[in-house]
Amino acid sequence: MTYLYRDSDLYDAVMQRRKYLTVFLTVTAVILAGMLTFIVLYSQLPYRDPNGPWMIAVTCILAALYIIFCFPFMGICYKRVNSYCKMLGFISAGLKENNCAPFAGVEDWTVHDGVDVNVATFEVKNIKRKETMLRQIYVDGEKDFPPFEEGDVVRFVSQGNLMIAYEILNDQKE
Repeated sequence: MTYLYRDSDLYDAVMQRRKYLTVFLTVTAVILAGMLTFIVLYSQLPYRDPNGPWMIAVTCILAALYIIFCFPFMGICYKRVNSYCKMLGFISAGLKENNCAPFAGVEDWTVHDGVDVNVATFEVKNIKRKETMLRQIYVDGEKDFPPFEEGDVVRFVSQGNLMIAYEILNDQKE
């Protein structure tokens, strides 16, 4: 059985999430300190001082730069790392399902719960009707895709349609 995840994967993802959160909180603290400084300095100025308008402009520019920083950083970087941490947490705590099915092919990658995944399809027999259905199993986009070929019988362990481990059974039938 070949496992796609190691024990250290969750720890590495959590540490990366902490680094992103530390960067975000540091930038937030610096911007907040700068804005409070300019607000206090502005409140100490006499009425109609010529330095007032540029202090207001600098405070507005700091606020705009912070907003420009927050949306891409928290909306792209942190959100992706947080989704990956949640996925690894679900893998470690969730119910696992064992299955053995012939590999049918690969579809385009997609996003599943905020994580980029490749889609592998397997042929599964329907119990109620005598027909074959295709089951989609997601393979983590950060990992190398397993060396499946069409027609290979594969035994795999999945959690919520996300492949955790696999074994290629070439000589055996279902």
